[in-house]
Parts: sequence; structure tokens; C-alpha cells
Amino acid sequence: MRVVGEDIEAGVYPIQKALEMARAQELDLVEIAPNVDPPVCKIVDYGKFLYEQKKKAKEMKAKASKIVIKDIRFGPHTDEHDFNFKKNHAINFLKDGCKVKAYVFFRGREIVFKEQGEILLLRFANELEEFGKAEQLPLLEGKKMQMVIAPKKK
Repeated sequence: MRVVGEDIEAGVYPIQKALEMARAQELDLVEIAPNVDPPVCKIVDYGKFLYEQKKKAKEMKAKASKIVIKDIRFGPHTDEHDFNFKKNHAINFLKDGCKVKAYVFFRGREIVFKEQGEILLLRFANELEEFGKAEQLPLLEGKKMQMVIAPKKK
């Protein structure tokens, strides 16, 4: 196996020799890359090694972007004023970098107005074209017809 570490000469050694080198420095032999030929091991303090791995993982998690999804609910008979009011909210959400999930909720027998709900969502996506892009076409799931609009990249 290939052995690396501080204060040692890097090279390929048998397992027993690598373990003796680690014991001589009162450190641990840690396998870093098991899938290469020969496997790579490092002579290091194992507790410190685990601490550094956790620290790196935490930094990566902090740098990852968090996606926020905002819901906007319509009925199949939403009036023009309500539509514009909700459209303006959606524009603000998209400008802030949030995704918008718009859905039409059908109550009782309103399910016969599926076409009206689809037209409403398509119009909504069309009016938000310059701020965001529709990720999916309107999809009916039970009593909800929904679509997701993602903000455009800056």
C-alpha cells in the first residue's frame, strides 16, 4: 500500500511495515483511497482526522443554497383583480430567488372546470415569463392542479 503523511518518506510499503511506522510515531494508519491500486493510507491522528472531515462537511452544507418554495392558491373562478394581486406576489417571490408553486384547488363539483384551471395556470406562467420559467406543465393530482415556476438565473 502507498503510505503518505507528515515526517515520513512517501512510498509503497507492505502493511506490516506501514503499521510499524504508524506505531513508531504514536499515530494511526487511516485508509484514504481504497479503490486505487495500490490503496493509499495516511499516518495521522484519527480523532483529528474525523474532526477535520466533519468541519469540511459542515462548511459544504453552509455554502449549499437553500431552495424556498412559496405557494399561491387559486380557485377555478378567480377574478381579474385577485389574479393580478397574486401575480404581483409571485413576481416578488421570483425576484427574491424563491420557487413558486401555483395551484388551482377544486372544491366539490368544481372539478368539472378542469379546463378553466389549466387555462388560468398557463396564463399565470405566461405573465411571469420574464421573471421565471415553468418547470412543468399544469398537472392534475386529485383535487389540485399545480405547476412550479423557477426564477431565472441572474
